[in-house]
Amino acid sequence: MEFWDEEKIREGLTWEALIPAMERALRDLSLRRIQQPVRSVLRVPEHEGIFALMPAVDGDLMGAKLVTIYEKNAREAKLPTHQATIVLFSAKTGEPLAAMDGRLITEMRTAAVSAVATKLLALPEARVLAILGSGVQARSHVQALRRVRDFREVRVWSRTADHARRFAAEHGTRTAESAEAAVRGADVIVSACSVREPFVQGEWLGEQTLVCAVGAVGPERRELDDAAMRGAVVVESREAAARESGDVIGSGEPIYAEIGEVLAGLRPAPARRAVFKSLGVAAEDLAAAALAWRAAKTII
Repeated sequence: MEFWDEEKIREGLTWEALIPAMERALRDLSLRRIQQPVRSVLRVPEHEGIFALMPAVDGDLMGAKLVTIYEKNAREAKLPTHQATIVLFSAKTGEPLAAMDGRLITEMRTAAVSAVATKLLALPEARVLAILGSGVQARSHVQALRRVRDFREVRVWSRTADHARRFAAEHGTRTAESAEAAVRGADVIVSACSVREPFVQGEWLGEQTLVCAVGAVGPERRELDDAAMRGAVVVESREAAARESGDVIGSGEPIYAEIGEVLAGLRPAPARRAVFKSLGVAAEDLAAAALAWRAAKTII
């Protein structure tokens, strides 16, 4: 069985191919064509770590992502906070096909899914994008979302001002002095800060704003206050959101739809403010890994 490093994976992943692949995976997940349990999580308290298992079966392929989250790495070890390996298998024979570094796949599929949500749920005339955060997900979201909307202004805010200025210089955006300044008047907002308590407030949001909330994963974590959650809440998986989203659990706000239900025409796109609460699910990782694997096979 081969091991694919990030460089080899990058060859097979483009936004132009990945965004449609996420659309298909999310639609098929809601249509129950993909088998996927909620991720299993094992905590490693003595090292402030989390170890999770995310399996899925889709057609002739199945796979599992093994992912670790060690937030102290950013402070102490100069390593990524999220590290992962994705293993692909044949669903017909159970044969292992490839093991892949999962960091880039996780980075790109998360932003590609937000691009699907933006394409589906944001106003067609959306022109102002606000990015809260200046890390890996902030970078990938700017790249992905610019492919589905013609943003004339992109604002970035970070808890570290130097990071925001560096990000703005690299990506042609402008900095905002506060999260509120970034959010007010924006058509699409990406919350990509690793936080535990709500910091995006509903009073900052417009009536038809789309919020893509990707920063807080876990039943005890939140990034949106109750007022910000008072929109049409769209998720990847109802089952996952009910167990893993502190924003959904804590606010008590009902889930309007799975995004795959909207893609499949089972639910209409909401005509009001929407919150896309993204947790990341195994179907996305499997679809992205399969895309890279099939692209390599075609080249060979």
